[in-house]
Amino acid sequence: MSQVFTRIEKLKRSFLPEDFKLTTWDASQPYFEKLLATTINNKQELENWLHNISELEAVISEDACWRQINMTCDTTNKTFEEAFTYFCMEIEPKMKPYFFELNKKLLASPFIKELDDNQYYPYLRSVKNATDLYREENVQIQAELSLLAQQYGVISGKMTIEHEGKEYTLQQAARFLQNPDRQLRETIFNKIATRRLQDKEELNKLFNQLLEKRQQVAKNAGFENYRDYKFRELGRFDYTPADCFAFHDAVREHILPLHKMLVERRKKRLGVDVMRPWDGDAEPIGTEPLHPFETGKELADKSIQVFNKLDTYFSSCLNTMVDMKRMDLESRVGKAPGGYNCPLAETGVPFIFMNAAGTINDVITMVHEGGHAVHSFLSHDLPLSSFKEYPMEIAELASMSMELFSMEHWDVFFSDKSELQRAQIEELERVISVLPWIATIDKYQHWLYTHPGHTDAERETEWMKILNEFSTGVTDWTGFEEYRAHFWQKQLHLYEVPFYYIEYGIAQLGAIAMWRQYRGNKEQALENYKAALALGYTKTLKELYTTAGIKFDFSPAYVAELGSFVKERLQEMGV
Repeated sequence: MSQVFTRIEKLKRSFLPEDFKLTTWDASQPYFEKLLATTINNKQELENWLHNISELEAVISEDACWRQINMTCDTTNKTFEEAFTYFCMEIEPKMKPYFFELNKKLLASPFIKELDDNQYYPYLRSVKNATDLYREENVQIQAELSLLAQQYGVISGKMTIEHEGKEYTLQQAARFLQNPDRQLRETIFNKIATRRLQDKEELNKLFNQLLEKRQQVAKNAGFENYRDYKFRELGRFDYTPADCFAFHDAVREHILPLHKMLVERRKKRLGVDVMRPWDGDAEPIGTEPLHPFETGKELADKSIQVFNKLDTYFSSCLNTMVDMKRMDLESRVGKAPGGYNCPLAETGVPFIFMNAAGTINDVITMVHEGGHAVHSFLSHDLPLSSFKEYPMEIAELASMSMELFSMEHWDVFFSDKSELQRAQIEELERVISVLPWIATIDKYQHWLYTHPGHTDAERETEWMKILNEFSTGVTDWTGFEEYRAHFWQKQLHLYEVPFYYIEYGIAQLGAIAMWRQYRGNKEQALENYKAALALGYTKTLKELYTTAGIKFDFSPAYVAELGSFVKERLQEMGV
Protein backbone atom coordinates (compact mmCIF):
# COMPACT_ATOMS: atom_id res chain seq x y z
CA MET A 1 0.00 0.00 0.00
CA SER A 2 1.52 3.32 -1.08
CA GLN A 3 1.56 5.94 1.64
CA VAL A 4 -0.70 8.95 1.21
CA PHE A 5 -0.48 11.86 3.63
CA THR A 6 -2.97 14.55 4.61
CA ARG A 7 -0.84 17.65 4.86
CA ILE A 8 -2.68 20.23 6.90
CA GLU A 9 -1.20 23.65 7.28
CA LYS A 10 0.02 24.87 10.62
CA LEU A 11 -1.99 28.02 11.35
CA LYS A 12 -0.24 31.13 10.05
CA ARG A 13 0.43 33.71 12.74
CA SER A 14 -0.54 37.30 12.11
CA PHE A 15 -0.96 38.48 15.70
CA LEU A 16 1.81 36.70 17.61
CA PRO A 17 5.48 36.67 16.50
CA GLU A 18 6.48 33.40 14.78
CA ASP A 19 9.08 32.72 17.47
CA PHE A 20 6.69 33.31 20.39
CA LYS A 21 6.61 30.46 22.92
CA LEU A 22 4.53 30.20 26.06
CA THR A 23 7.14 30.56 28.79
CA THR A 24 5.92 32.92 31.51
CA TRP A 25 2.80 34.95 32.19
CA ASP A 26 4.79 38.18 31.94
CA ALA A 27 5.77 37.33 28.36
CA SER A 28 2.16 36.54 27.43
CA GLN A 29 0.25 39.29 29.22
CA PRO A 30 0.98 42.10 26.69
CA TYR A 31 -0.93 40.19 23.98
CA PHE A 32 -4.00 39.93 26.21
CA GLU A 33 -3.71 43.63 27.03
CA LYS A 34 -3.47 44.47 23.34
CA LEU A 35 -6.64 42.50 22.58
CA LEU A 36 -8.52 44.20 25.40
CA ALA A 37 -7.40 47.65 24.19
CA THR A 38 -8.41 47.05 20.56
CA THR A 39 -11.08 49.41 19.23
CA ILE A 40 -13.71 47.65 17.12
CA ASN A 41 -15.57 49.91 14.66
CA ASN A 42 -17.32 47.46 12.34
CA LYS A 43 -18.09 43.80 11.62
CA GLN A 44 -14.81 43.25 9.73
CA GLU A 45 -12.75 44.57 12.63
CA LEU A 46 -14.75 42.37 15.03
CA GLU A 47 -13.98 39.28 12.93
CA ASN A 48 -10.28 40.23 12.68
CA TRP A 49 -10.20 40.66 16.45
CA LEU A 50 -11.81 37.23 16.93
CA HIS A 51 -9.17 35.71 14.65
CA ASN A 52 -6.43 37.22 16.81
CA ILE A 53 -8.01 35.76 19.95
CA SER A 54 -8.32 32.43 18.15
CA GLU A 55 -4.62 32.50 17.26
CA LEU A 56 -3.62 33.20 20.84
CA GLU A 57 -5.93 30.43 22.08
CA ALA A 58 -4.46 27.93 19.60
CA VAL A 59 -0.86 28.64 20.61
CA ILE A 60 -1.63 28.44 24.33
CA SER A 61 -3.76 25.31 23.91
CA GLU A 62 -1.09 23.45 21.93
CA ASP A 63 1.60 24.30 24.46
CA ALA A 64 -0.61 23.17 27.38
CA CYS A 65 -1.47 19.96 25.53
CA TRP A 66 2.20 19.09 25.01
CA ARG A 67 2.82 19.58 28.71
CA GLN A 68 0.07 17.07 29.49
CA ILE A 69 1.15 14.63 26.75
CA ASN A 70 4.73 14.62 28.01
CA MET A 71 3.61 14.04 31.58
CA THR A 72 1.25 11.18 30.76
CA CYS A 73 3.88 9.51 28.57
CA ASP A 74 6.29 9.54 31.51
CA THR A 75 4.78 10.18 34.94
CA THR A 76 8.21 9.62 36.56
CA ASN A 77 9.79 12.62 34.80
CA LYS A 78 9.86 15.49 37.30
CA THR A 79 10.67 18.08 34.62
CA PHE A 80 7.49 17.19 32.73
CA GLU A 81 5.44 17.27 35.92
CA GLU A 82 6.90 20.65 36.89
CA ALA A 83 6.18 22.13 33.44
CA PHE A 84 2.56 20.99 33.67
CA THR A 85 2.23 22.25 37.25
CA TYR A 86 3.73 25.62 36.28
CA PHE A 87 1.12 26.08 33.55
CA CYS A 88 -1.75 25.09 35.87
CA MET A 89 -0.66 27.29 38.77
CA GLU A 90 1.25 30.22 37.27
CA ILE A 91 -0.14 30.81 33.77
CA GLU A 92 -3.70 29.50 33.39
CA PRO A 93 -5.15 31.22 36.51
CA LYS A 94 -3.80 34.57 35.26
CA MET A 95 -5.22 34.06 31.77
CA LYS A 96 -8.77 33.22 32.87
CA PRO A 97 -9.72 36.75 34.04
CA TYR A 98 -8.50 38.13 30.70
CA PHE A 99 -10.54 35.62 28.70
CA PHE A 100 -13.53 36.59 30.84
CA GLU A 101 -12.99 40.29 29.98
CA LEU A 102 -12.51 39.45 26.30
CA ASN A 103 -15.79 37.50 26.33
CA LYS A 104 -17.56 40.46 27.93
CA LYS A 105 -16.08 42.78 25.29
CA LEU A 106 -17.37 40.48 22.55
CA LEU A 107 -20.87 40.24 24.00
CA ALA A 108 -21.02 44.04 24.42
CA SER A 109 -20.08 44.74 20.78
CA PRO A 110 -22.99 46.14 18.74
CA PHE A 111 -21.56 44.37 15.66
CA ILE A 112 -22.18 40.93 17.16
CA LYS A 113 -25.66 41.03 15.58
CA GLU A 114 -24.05 41.14 12.12
CA LEU A 115 -22.15 37.87 12.57
CA ASP A 116 -23.48 34.95 10.54
CA ASP A 117 -25.87 33.00 12.76
CA ASN A 118 -25.32 29.88 10.61
CA GLN A 119 -21.76 29.62 11.88
CA TYR A 120 -21.51 31.70 15.05
CA TYR A 121 -24.63 30.70 17.00
CA PRO A 122 -23.22 27.77 19.06
CA TYR A 123 -20.00 29.71 19.74
CA LEU A 124 -21.76 32.84 20.96
CA ARG A 125 -24.11 30.74 23.07
CA SER A 126 -21.06 29.09 24.69
CA VAL A 127 -19.36 32.46 25.28
CA LYS A 128 -22.43 33.81 27.04
CA ASN A 129 -22.67 30.63 29.12
CA ALA A 130 -18.99 30.82 30.14
CA THR A 131 -19.36 34.51 31.02
CA ASP A 132 -22.43 33.83 33.16
CA LEU A 133 -20.58 31.05 35.04
CA TYR A 134 -17.28 32.86 35.57
CA ARG A 135 -16.31 33.68 39.15
CA GLU A 136 -12.90 35.12 39.99
CA GLU A 137 -12.76 33.15 43.24
CA ASN A 138 -13.03 29.89 41.25
CA VAL A 139 -9.91 30.50 39.17
CA GLN A 140 -7.47 29.36 41.87
CA ILE A 141 -9.69 26.43 42.91
CA GLN A 142 -9.91 25.21 39.30
CA ALA A 143 -6.12 25.38 39.01
CA GLU A 144 -5.84 23.24 42.14
CA LEU A 145 -8.43 20.82 40.71
CA SER A 146 -6.35 20.39 37.53
CA LEU A 147 -3.34 19.38 39.59
CA LEU A 148 -5.30 17.08 41.88
CA ALA A 149 -6.93 15.31 38.92
CA GLN A 150 -3.50 14.55 37.44
CA GLN A 151 -2.53 12.78 40.68
CA TYR A 152 -4.89 9.97 39.68
CA GLY A 153 -2.62 9.18 36.72
CA VAL A 154 0.47 9.34 38.94
CA ILE A 155 -1.03 6.89 41.47
CA SER A 156 -2.38 4.54 38.77
CA GLY A 157 0.80 4.72 36.68
CA LYS A 158 2.72 3.10 39.54
CA MET A 159 0.35 0.11 39.79
CA THR A 160 2.08 -3.07 38.64
CA ILE A 161 2.00 -6.77 39.50
CA GLU A 162 4.74 -9.39 39.42
CA HIS A 163 4.19 -12.73 37.69
CA GLU A 164 6.86 -15.40 37.21
CA GLY A 165 9.65 -12.92 37.84
CA LYS A 166 8.35 -10.25 35.46
CA GLU A 167 6.72 -6.90 36.20
CA TYR A 168 3.52 -5.98 34.36
CA THR A 169 1.40 -2.84 34.30
CA LEU A 170 -2.25 -3.58 35.05
CA GLN A 171 -3.04 -3.00 31.36
CA GLN A 172 -0.44 -5.61 30.36
CA ALA A 173 -1.62 -8.00 33.08
CA ALA A 174 -5.21 -7.80 31.83
CA ARG A 175 -4.10 -9.77 28.79
CA PHE A 176 -3.73 -12.87 30.98
CA LEU A 177 -7.45 -12.66 31.79
CA GLN A 178 -8.19 -13.84 28.23
CA ASN A 179 -6.10 -16.99 28.69
CA PRO A 180 -7.91 -20.37 28.55
CA ASP A 181 -6.06 -21.47 31.73
CA ARG A 182 -8.61 -20.72 34.45
CA GLN A 183 -6.14 -21.14 37.30
CA LEU A 184 -3.80 -18.60 35.67
CA ARG A 185 -6.68 -16.16 35.23
CA GLU A 186 -7.67 -16.50 38.88
CA THR A 187 -4.07 -15.94 40.01
CA ILE A 188 -3.70 -12.79 37.89
CA PHE A 189 -7.12 -11.45 38.91
CA ASN A 190 -6.20 -11.90 42.58
CA LYS A 191 -2.96 -9.99 42.05
CA ILE A 192 -4.70 -7.14 40.21
CA ALA A 193 -7.42 -6.87 42.86
CA THR A 194 -4.87 -6.95 45.70
CA ARG A 195 -2.76 -4.27 44.00
CA ARG A 196 -5.71 -1.97 43.37
CA LEU A 197 -6.91 -2.27 46.96
CA GLN A 198 -3.47 -1.19 48.22
CA ASP A 199 -4.27 2.34 47.06
CA LYS A 200 -7.97 2.40 47.94
CA GLU A 201 -7.49 4.80 50.87
CA GLU A 202 -5.20 7.11 48.92
CA LEU A 203 -7.71 7.18 46.05
CA ASN A 204 -10.59 7.81 48.49
CA LYS A 205 -8.66 10.67 50.04
CA LEU A 206 -7.91 12.16 46.62
CA PHE A 207 -11.56 11.85 45.58
CA ASN A 208 -12.75 13.56 48.76
CA GLN A 209 -10.44 16.50 48.03
CA LEU A 210 -11.83 16.72 44.49
CA LEU A 211 -15.44 16.53 45.72
CA GLU A 212 -14.93 19.29 48.26
CA LYS A 213 -13.31 21.68 45.79
CA ARG A 214 -15.85 20.94 43.06
CA GLN A 215 -18.72 21.65 45.43
CA GLN A 216 -17.07 24.94 46.39
CA VAL A 217 -16.81 25.93 42.71
CA ALA A 218 -20.55 25.26 42.32
CA LYS A 219 -21.47 27.24 45.44
CA ASN A 220 -19.31 30.18 44.35
CA ALA A 221 -21.17 30.24 41.02
CA GLY A 222 -24.57 30.25 42.76
CA PHE A 223 -25.50 26.60 42.28
CA GLU A 224 -26.88 24.27 44.92
CA ASN A 225 -24.69 21.39 43.76
CA TYR A 226 -21.87 20.57 41.37
CA ARG A 227 -24.12 18.45 39.11
CA ASP A 228 -26.25 21.44 38.14
CA TYR A 229 -23.15 23.63 37.72
CA LYS A 230 -21.38 21.04 35.57
CA PHE A 231 -24.38 20.56 33.27
CA ARG A 232 -24.17 24.27 32.50
CA GLU A 233 -20.38 24.31 32.21
CA LEU A 234 -20.41 21.39 29.80
CA GLY A 235 -22.91 23.26 27.64
CA ARG A 236 -25.59 20.60 27.84
CA PHE A 237 -28.16 22.73 26.05
CA ASP A 238 -29.84 19.79 24.32
CA TYR A 239 -30.72 17.55 27.27
CA THR A 240 -31.35 17.60 31.03
CA PRO A 241 -30.74 15.40 34.11
CA ALA A 242 -34.27 14.01 33.57
CA ASP A 243 -33.18 12.81 30.10
CA CYS A 244 -30.21 11.06 31.72
CA PHE A 245 -32.56 9.25 34.11
CA ALA A 246 -34.66 8.17 31.13
CA PHE A 247 -31.46 6.82 29.52
CA HIS A 248 -30.67 4.84 32.70
CA ASP A 249 -34.17 3.32 32.71
CA ALA A 250 -34.04 2.50 28.99
CA VAL A 251 -30.67 0.75 29.33
CA ARG A 252 -31.84 -1.27 32.34
CA GLU A 253 -35.04 -2.29 30.53
CA HIS A 254 -33.85 -2.87 26.95
CA ILE A 255 -30.06 -3.39 26.99
CA LEU A 256 -29.35 -5.23 30.26
CA PRO A 257 -31.31 -8.36 29.18
CA LEU A 258 -29.21 -8.51 25.98
CA HIS A 259 -26.03 -8.08 28.04
CA LYS A 260 -27.14 -10.90 30.36
CA MET A 261 -27.76 -13.14 27.34
CA LEU A 262 -24.19 -12.53 26.14
CA VAL A 263 -22.67 -13.24 29.58
CA GLU A 264 -24.65 -16.49 29.84
CA ARG A 265 -23.45 -17.41 26.34
CA ARG A 266 -19.84 -16.99 27.47
CA LYS A 267 -20.53 -19.05 30.61
CA LYS A 268 -21.95 -21.84 28.44
CA ARG A 269 -19.00 -21.70 26.03
CA LEU A 270 -16.55 -21.87 28.93
CA GLY A 271 -18.42 -24.85 30.35
CA VAL A 272 -18.29 -23.55 33.91
CA ASP A 273 -20.93 -24.14 36.58
CA VAL A 274 -20.33 -20.76 38.18
CA MET A 275 -19.14 -17.62 36.36
CA ARG A 276 -16.36 -15.90 38.33
CA PRO A 277 -14.89 -12.38 37.84
CA TRP A 278 -11.85 -13.76 36.01
CA ASP A 279 -14.03 -15.50 33.40
CA GLY A 280 -15.54 -12.40 31.76
CA ASP A 281 -12.96 -12.05 28.98
CA ALA A 282 -11.85 -15.67 28.77
CA GLU A 283 -11.95 -18.21 25.97
CA PRO A 284 -12.64 -21.97 26.33
CA ILE A 285 -9.73 -24.40 26.64
CA GLY A 286 -8.39 -25.08 23.16
CA THR A 287 -9.25 -21.55 22.00
CA GLU A 288 -6.32 -19.20 22.18
CA PRO A 289 -6.93 -15.51 22.98
CA LEU A 290 -7.08 -13.29 19.94
CA HIS A 291 -3.62 -11.89 19.27
CA PRO A 292 -3.95 -9.21 16.58
CA PHE A 293 -0.46 -7.65 16.78
CA GLU A 294 2.86 -7.69 18.65
CA THR A 295 4.20 -4.13 18.67
CA GLY A 296 2.92 -0.57 18.62
CA LYS A 297 4.33 -0.14 15.13
CA GLU A 298 2.40 -3.18 13.87
CA LEU A 299 -0.77 -1.84 15.48
CA ALA A 300 -0.31 1.51 13.73
CA ASP A 301 0.55 -0.06 10.36
CA LYS A 302 -2.41 -2.43 10.38
CA SER A 303 -4.80 0.30 11.54
CA ILE A 304 -3.71 2.40 8.56
CA GLN A 305 -4.53 -0.52 6.25
CA VAL A 306 -7.98 -0.90 7.84
CA PHE A 307 -8.70 2.82 7.50
CA ASN A 308 -7.52 2.75 3.89
CA LYS A 309 -10.14 0.11 3.05
CA LEU A 310 -12.82 2.43 4.42
CA ASP A 311 -11.67 5.74 2.95
CA THR A 312 -8.23 6.84 1.75
CA TYR A 313 -8.67 10.14 3.60
CA PHE A 314 -8.87 8.26 6.90
CA SER A 315 -5.63 6.35 6.28
CA SER A 316 -3.85 9.50 5.10
CA CYS A 317 -4.58 11.12 8.48
CA LEU A 318 -2.95 8.25 10.38
CA ASN A 319 0.01 8.21 7.96
CA THR A 320 0.63 11.87 8.70
CA MET A 321 0.49 11.22 12.46
CA VAL A 322 3.02 8.38 12.22
CA ASP A 323 5.27 10.52 10.03
CA MET A 324 5.15 13.35 12.59
CA LYS A 325 5.62 10.97 15.56
CA ARG A 326 2.21 11.82 16.97
CA MET A 327 1.55 8.39 18.49
CA ASP A 328 2.69 6.65 21.69
CA LEU A 329 0.90 3.31 21.73
CA GLU A 330 2.64 0.70 23.92
CA SER A 331 2.11 0.16 27.65
CA ARG A 332 5.10 0.56 29.96
CA VAL A 333 5.88 1.19 33.62
CA GLY A 334 5.56 4.87 34.57
CA LYS A 335 3.14 5.68 31.78
CA ALA A 336 -0.28 7.01 32.81
CA PRO A 337 -3.23 4.62 32.24
CA GLY A 338 -5.89 4.96 29.57
CA GLY A 339 -5.93 6.23 26.02
CA TYR A 340 -6.79 9.50 24.31
CA ASN A 341 -6.55 11.53 21.14
CA CYS A 342 -5.31 15.02 21.91
CA PRO A 343 -6.12 17.69 19.29
CA LEU A 344 -3.25 20.15 18.77
CA ALA A 345 -4.86 23.40 17.77
CA GLU A 346 -2.03 25.23 16.00
CA THR A 347 -0.27 22.50 14.03
CA GLY A 348 -3.56 20.65 13.51
CA VAL A 349 -2.12 17.11 13.64
CA PRO A 350 -3.34 15.41 16.85
CA PHE A 351 -1.56 12.97 19.19
CA ILE A 352 -2.77 9.44 20.05
CA PHE A 353 -1.79 8.04 23.46
CA MET A 354 -2.68 4.53 24.62
CA ASN A 355 -1.42 1.47 26.52
CA ALA A 356 -1.40 -1.36 23.97
CA ALA A 357 -0.55 -4.88 25.14
CA GLY A 358 -1.51 -6.93 22.06
CA THR A 359 -5.24 -7.55 22.65
CA ILE A 360 -8.43 -7.09 20.66
CA ASN A 361 -9.33 -4.29 23.10
CA ASP A 362 -6.23 -2.44 21.89
CA VAL A 363 -7.45 -2.69 18.28
CA ILE A 364 -10.80 -1.25 19.38
CA THR A 365 -9.05 1.57 21.28
CA MET A 366 -6.85 2.36 18.29
CA VAL A 367 -9.68 2.65 15.77
CA HIS A 368 -11.68 4.59 18.38
CA GLU A 369 -8.91 7.15 18.90
CA GLY A 370 -8.33 7.11 15.15
CA GLY A 371 -11.94 8.28 14.72
CA HIS A 372 -11.19 11.18 17.07
CA ALA A 373 -8.06 11.95 15.05
CA VAL A 374 -10.00 12.06 11.76
CA HIS A 375 -12.41 14.50 13.46
CA SER A 376 -9.43 16.74 14.34
CA PHE A 377 -8.22 16.70 10.74
CA LEU A 378 -11.65 17.34 9.21
CA SER A 379 -12.37 20.33 11.43
CA HIS A 380 -8.90 21.93 11.34
CA ASP A 381 -9.68 24.42 8.57
CA LEU A 382 -12.56 26.08 10.43
CA PRO A 383 -11.68 29.77 10.89
CA LEU A 384 -11.78 29.98 14.71
CA SER A 385 -10.29 27.66 17.35
CA SER A 386 -13.58 27.89 19.24
CA PHE A 387 -15.45 26.41 16.26
CA LYS A 388 -13.37 23.23 16.82
CA GLU A 389 -14.29 22.88 20.50
CA TYR A 390 -17.10 20.48 19.71
CA PRO A 391 -19.17 18.77 22.41
CA MET A 392 -18.25 15.25 23.47
CA GLU A 393 -21.57 13.87 22.25
CA ILE A 394 -20.36 14.48 18.66
CA ALA A 395 -16.68 13.77 19.43
CA GLU A 396 -17.55 10.30 20.74
CA LEU A 397 -19.90 9.70 17.82
CA ALA A 398 -16.85 10.17 15.58
CA SER A 399 -14.82 7.57 17.47
CA MET A 400 -17.49 4.97 18.21
CA SER A 401 -18.85 5.02 14.67
CA MET A 402 -15.32 4.37 13.38
CA GLU A 403 -15.16 1.22 15.53
CA LEU A 404 -18.28 -0.19 13.89
CA PHE A 405 -17.49 1.04 10.35
CA SER A 406 -14.06 -0.59 10.49
CA MET A 407 -15.17 -4.02 11.77
CA GLU A 408 -15.62 -5.75 8.44
CA HIS A 409 -12.03 -4.80 7.52
CA TRP A 410 -10.44 -6.29 10.62
CA ASP A 411 -9.30 -9.19 8.42
CA VAL A 412 -6.09 -7.12 8.29
CA PHE A 413 -5.57 -8.17 11.93
CA PHE A 414 -7.25 -11.58 11.65
CA SER A 415 -6.65 -13.56 8.45
CA ASP A 416 -8.59 -16.54 9.87
CA LYS A 417 -12.34 -16.03 9.23
CA SER A 418 -13.41 -17.61 12.51
CA GLU A 419 -11.02 -15.32 14.42
CA LEU A 420 -12.37 -12.31 12.52
CA GLN A 421 -15.91 -13.24 13.50
CA ARG A 422 -14.83 -13.73 17.13
CA ALA A 423 -13.30 -10.24 17.10
CA GLN A 424 -16.48 -8.74 15.63
CA ILE A 425 -18.66 -10.49 18.21
CA GLU A 426 -16.36 -9.21 20.98
CA GLU A 427 -16.81 -5.66 19.68
CA LEU A 428 -20.58 -6.01 19.71
CA GLU A 429 -20.41 -7.56 23.18
CA ARG A 430 -18.44 -4.51 24.27
CA VAL A 431 -20.95 -2.14 22.64
CA ILE A 432 -23.74 -3.80 24.59
CA SER A 433 -21.87 -4.29 27.89
CA VAL A 434 -20.58 -0.72 28.00
CA LEU A 435 -24.09 0.78 28.04
CA PRO A 436 -25.06 -0.63 31.48
CA TRP A 437 -21.62 0.44 32.77
CA ILE A 438 -22.16 3.98 31.41
CA ALA A 439 -25.58 4.08 33.08
CA THR A 440 -23.94 2.88 36.33
CA ILE A 441 -21.21 5.53 36.31
CA ASP A 442 -23.56 8.31 35.23
CA LYS A 443 -26.23 7.50 37.82
CA TYR A 444 -23.48 7.29 40.47
CA GLN A 445 -22.21 10.75 39.51
CA HIS A 446 -25.69 12.23 39.85
CA TRP A 447 -25.78 10.86 43.41
CA LEU A 448 -22.20 11.88 44.29
CA TYR A 449 -22.71 15.52 43.39
CA THR A 450 -26.26 15.96 44.68
CA HIS A 451 -25.21 14.57 48.10
CA PRO A 452 -22.32 16.82 49.12
CA GLY A 453 -20.71 15.99 52.45
CA HIS A 454 -21.37 12.23 52.23
CA THR A 455 -19.00 9.81 53.97
CA ASP A 456 -16.82 7.12 52.38
CA ALA A 457 -19.17 4.47 53.80
CA GLU A 458 -22.29 6.18 52.40
CA ARG A 459 -20.58 6.48 49.01
CA GLU A 460 -19.71 2.77 49.06
CA THR A 461 -23.29 1.78 49.98
CA GLU A 462 -24.77 3.85 47.16
CA TRP A 463 -22.19 2.54 44.69
CA MET A 464 -23.13 -1.07 45.46
CA LYS A 465 -26.83 -0.28 45.14
CA ILE A 466 -26.38 1.28 41.68
CA LEU A 467 -23.85 -1.33 40.54
CA ASN A 468 -26.27 -4.14 41.42
CA GLU A 469 -29.11 -2.35 39.61
CA PHE A 470 -27.18 -2.60 36.32
CA SER A 471 -25.51 -5.98 36.89
CA THR A 472 -26.59 -9.21 35.20
CA GLY A 473 -26.29 -11.26 38.41
CA VAL A 474 -24.61 -14.07 36.46
CA THR A 475 -21.11 -13.59 37.94
CA ASP A 476 -20.33 -14.76 41.49
CA TRP A 477 -18.13 -12.19 43.30
CA THR A 478 -17.77 -14.16 46.55
CA GLY A 479 -14.45 -13.27 48.20
CA PHE A 480 -14.07 -10.08 46.18
CA GLU A 481 -16.77 -7.98 47.80
CA GLU A 482 -14.33 -5.31 48.95
CA TYR A 483 -12.70 -5.07 45.51
CA ARG A 484 -16.12 -4.76 43.88
CA ALA A 485 -17.10 -2.08 46.40
CA HIS A 486 -14.11 -0.01 45.21
CA PHE A 487 -14.53 -0.86 41.53
CA TRP A 488 -15.49 2.72 40.73
CA GLN A 489 -11.92 3.82 41.51
CA LYS A 490 -10.70 2.31 38.24
CA GLN A 491 -12.86 4.77 36.25
CA LEU A 492 -10.49 7.66 35.57
CA HIS A 493 -13.31 9.93 34.37
CA LEU A 494 -14.61 10.22 37.95
CA TYR A 495 -11.29 11.75 38.96
CA GLU A 496 -10.13 13.61 35.87
CA VAL A 497 -13.22 14.69 33.91
CA PRO A 498 -16.29 14.72 36.19
CA PHE A 499 -19.67 14.14 34.54
CA TYR A 500 -18.02 13.32 31.24
CA TYR A 501 -19.45 9.83 30.72
CA ILE A 502 -23.10 9.92 29.65
CA GLU A 503 -21.69 11.32 26.38
CA TYR A 504 -20.34 7.84 25.64
CA GLY A 505 -23.82 6.38 26.03
CA ILE A 506 -25.48 8.98 23.82
CA ALA A 507 -22.74 8.59 21.22
CA GLN A 508 -22.80 4.78 21.44
CA LEU A 509 -26.46 4.80 20.51
CA GLY A 510 -25.63 7.27 17.71
CA ALA A 511 -22.83 4.99 16.50
CA ILE A 512 -25.21 2.02 16.31
CA ALA A 513 -27.54 4.22 14.23
CA MET A 514 -24.57 5.24 12.02
CA TRP A 515 -23.65 1.57 11.56
CA ARG A 516 -27.23 0.74 10.63
CA GLN A 517 -27.07 3.54 8.05
CA TYR A 518 -23.67 2.25 6.84
CA ARG A 519 -25.03 -1.25 6.29
CA GLY A 520 -27.76 0.26 4.14
CA ASN A 521 -25.56 2.58 2.04
CA LYS A 522 -21.83 2.66 2.85
CA GLU A 523 -20.83 5.56 0.61
CA GLN A 524 -23.66 7.80 1.79
CA ALA A 525 -23.05 6.99 5.46
CA LEU A 526 -19.34 7.87 5.18
CA GLU A 527 -20.14 11.11 3.35
CA ASN A 528 -22.66 12.05 6.05
CA TYR A 529 -20.10 11.17 8.72
CA LYS A 530 -17.40 13.37 7.19
CA ALA A 531 -19.84 16.22 6.55
CA ALA A 532 -20.98 16.25 10.18
CA LEU A 533 -17.44 16.14 11.60
CA ALA A 534 -16.20 18.88 9.28
CA LEU A 535 -18.74 21.27 10.86
CA GLY A 536 -16.93 21.23 14.20
CA TYR A 537 -19.23 23.12 16.58
CA THR A 538 -20.79 25.54 14.11
CA LYS A 539 -24.15 23.77 14.47
CA THR A 540 -26.13 22.56 17.47
CA LEU A 541 -25.84 18.92 18.56
CA LYS A 542 -29.20 18.03 17.05
CA GLU A 543 -28.20 19.66 13.75
CA LEU A 544 -24.87 17.79 13.73
CA TYR A 545 -26.63 14.46 14.26
CA THR A 546 -29.11 15.35 11.49
CA THR A 547 -26.19 16.11 9.14
CA ALA A 548 -24.78 12.67 10.04
CA GLY A 549 -28.11 11.18 8.92
CA ILE A 550 -29.30 10.04 12.36
CA LYS A 551 -31.47 11.23 15.29
CA PHE A 552 -30.26 12.83 18.53
CA ASP A 553 -32.46 10.62 20.67
CA PHE A 554 -32.00 8.35 23.67
CA SER A 555 -35.63 7.73 24.57
CA PRO A 556 -36.65 4.20 25.67
CA ALA A 557 -38.38 3.50 22.33
CA TYR A 558 -35.28 4.44 20.33
CA VAL A 559 -32.97 2.48 22.64
CA ALA A 560 -35.19 -0.58 22.21
CA GLU A 561 -35.07 -0.18 18.40
CA LEU A 562 -31.27 0.06 18.29
CA GLY A 563 -30.87 -2.80 20.76
CA SER A 564 -33.00 -5.01 18.47
CA PHE A 565 -30.79 -4.08 15.51
CA VAL A 566 -27.63 -5.21 17.35
CA LYS A 567 -29.34 -8.40 18.50
CA GLU A 568 -30.25 -9.22 14.88
CA ARG A 569 -26.63 -8.69 13.79
CA LEU A 570 -25.42 -10.99 16.57
CA GLN A 571 -27.93 -13.65 15.49
CA GLU A 572 -26.58 -13.37 11.93
CA MET A 573 -23.17 -14.23 13.39
CA GLY A 574 -24.58 -17.30 15.09
CA VAL A 575 -24.82 -15.88 18.61
